[in-house]
Amino acid sequence: MSERVRKPLFEAARPAEAAVAYADDPTALLEAHYQRVWDTSMHDMPFVNPALSVAAIGFRRHDGDWVGAVLTPWFLNLFVLPGGGTLWTDLASGDRVRIPFPVGELEFIADYDPGSTLPACQYCPLFAPVSQFVTQEAAVAAAEAALTALFAAPVVDAAEAAVPEKPPVSQSANSGSDDVPARRAFFRRVAGQG
Repeated sequence: MSERVRKPLFEAARPAEAAVAYADDPTALLEAHYQRVWDTSMHDMPFVNPALSVAAIGFRRHDGDWVGAVLTPWFLNLFVLPGGGTLWTDLASGDRVRIPFPVGELEFIADYDPGSTLPACQYCPLFAPVSQFVTQEAAVAAAEAALTALFAAPVVDAAEAAVPEKPPVSQSANSGSDDVPARRAFFRRVAGQG
């Protein structure tokens, strides 16, 4: 009996060349890009939060690349942009990569569009939609809390420290579950529960 090979209906283009590293803080570029998206295509969508506006928050270099958060009326995400450091990897749109931070590894999704004003970025979704935020200040505070948690070492309580570590489980055997405890702790901190 012959085996059928499954092929995706769509395969995103691989970057033809390495992403250009940003020498300077990309805050203004990100704000201009997402403001243009807001003005031209997202403004009338039913899931947007009109109380919010576009803001790039807390961008700083980490291991040579740019890390921060972006708030729009439709999402709040962590972002990594190339800065010539060790975090960045050129990937096709939709590819996922685990990036190490002091809190632990987090999974980021690549976006690649060479014709865009933001040709390459990697993002980790925090909130989408952002309807739970009543004010811009509350959403910015959530972004700042996420960045604080991202750069803080994970807190291990005494009960967890007493339990011996489990042997690693292969990714294919555990592909649907969250195999990085630091990720859960990170999101608990962002939600104010840890």
